[in-house]
Amino acid sequence: MKNLYRYFFRGLITVLPVALTLYLLYIFLAWSETLTLWVLRPLIGSFYVPGLGLVFGVLIILLIGYLVSKPGVRKLLSFAELPFTNLPVVKSIYNSLKSFADYFSPAGKQGEQSVVILRMPGHAMEIVGLITRRSFADLPAGFLPGERVAVYLPMGYMIGGYTVFVPADWVQPIAMSVEEAMRSSLIAWMARPAAGAGHDDAHAP
Repeated sequence: MKNLYRYFFRGLITVLPVALTLYLLYIFLAWSETLTLWVLRPLIGSFYVPGLGLVFGVLIILLIGYLVSKPGVRKLLSFAELPFTNLPVVKSIYNSLKSFADYFSPAGKQGEQSVVILRMPGHAMEIVGLITRRSFADLPAGFLPGERVAVYLPMGYMIGGYTVFVPADWVQPIAMSVEEAMRSSLIAWMARPAAGAGHDDAHAP
């Protein structure tokens, strides 16, 4: 019986990521197919090729990406964001999600995005974190003097974490991308790093 439980959970862990990925793709495909039919039906009538919705959805995303790269469109978008950035509860949720997405965007501050090991002097414990800020000139006065950095410490199994402001000499960069570190933190570093991926310097807590 014990072996049956172990086999079941091992199979569940194997199937679950694939099933969730396929389910999300199915939702996106169904949405894009419905939208495409609604937009193109007056133009093409009954003629329709299955899968055209996926192509149409990708084209819409590319078009939106192209438009928001234009200064004029970005200014209009800032007006459209006003309801989301001024309503009390919606403002907190929207700004948090937008800041999180902007951090990983190609246009983000790539020079400040780095994975580090945080070591407190006199303590053997090591914590993996992400440097999110190196300059504090635009923040209110009150931070301790000296060269400091902001380090985000993600929590496993949930979207959340802590941001600590520590001296710069407490952190040591490691050869790992931000995406790899977030993915490993999400599952509490249980997955083994790929061989030859340059992760030998990383020490899991």
